Amino acid sequence: MITSPIVQALGGLVIFYIGLKMFSGGMKAMGKLEHLEYFIHNPYWMFLGGIVCTLLWQSSSLSTTAIVGLVASGALPLPSAIAAVLGANIGTTGTIWLAGVMVSDGMPTGITRQIAIVHTSVNMLMAITLLPFIQPIARFVSRI
Repeated sequence: MITSPIVQALGGLVIFYIGLKMFSGGMKAMGKLEHLEYFIHNPYWMFLGGIVCTLLWQSSSLSTTAIVGLVASGALPLPSAIAAVLGANIGTTGTIWLAGVMVSDGMPTGITRQIAIVHTSVNMLMAITLLPFIQPIARFVSRI
């Protein structure tokens, strides 16, 4: 049995990478999602969806992988994808609040609370600042 922490960490990263690639391939295979057209073409709904999915999955990497797979399959337009990634960035702050609750036996206090507030505030500020400019950002990114 391999007990080296470095080998175990590298093995874990390889397994994680393979899992993300398989997940992304599954998202690409989904193709068109006609029953979700109203939500998919509305960046604000996708922003909220990014928050909710990331809160539920506790993984912004998984949310972002799903978003990239949907964009690659043509099922998700770029402006909505950018909004969903911004939402995933806010959703990931739920992890620090959850960790704070576990450490503090209730609502986070002291430095834990300060870190959670700053992390959430910075991500909220970024999203509030960028969300109105989703269309120009998408046009710029599509030219690259």
